[in-house]
Amino acid sequence: MDDNEHNNEDLLQRVKGRVKWFDPAKGFGFVLADEGGPDILLHANVLRNFGQSSIADGAGIDISVQETARGVQAVEVHSIEPPEPGDTPPLDDVAALDAETLAALAMEPARVKWFDKGKGFGFANVFGRPEDIFIHIEVLRRSGLADLQPGEAICLRVVEGRRGRMATQVLSWEMALKDG
Repeated sequence: MDDNEHNNEDLLQRVKGRVKWFDPAKGFGFVLADEGGPDILLHANVLRNFGQSSIADGAGIDISVQETARGVQAVEVHSIEPPEPGDTPPLDDVAALDAETLAALAMEPARVKWFDKGKGFGFANVFGRPEDIFIHIEVLRRSGLADLQPGEAICLRVVEGRRGRMATQVLSWEMALKDG
């Protein structure tokens, strides 16, 4: 490591905050630090380096930031927490299960078939299984994500709902691998 690299690391600051908004189509969004201060730019590439293509508004985030000529920017994401549950009613099939039961469900590797943020839902296919898995936007939001792209590799916790299999949690492929 040369002196310049070392000096750049010294300029990084660790910050915890909440996502103000993030637009995957624009490729960026902003974070509000818990201790206040100016908005922090969160670029899609920094999020992708963490293993996610999107993040839900209101999600908790732990990042390293640096001051630049254009303001404060995130340079690394360390962790993401789903947003606090809002005023939206819980999904019936998921609401009947307690948090411990949901957490005990096996993670299933899947690939996104399609997801339409405007419609509020989409589908994925679990590897080696023929049926579609329903993914509701509220489950995606509670998982800390804002959108999914066709073909994106993900991991799902799935329950048998009244209308078939549905996701209760969605994790990016890289996050699921980190969690073991």
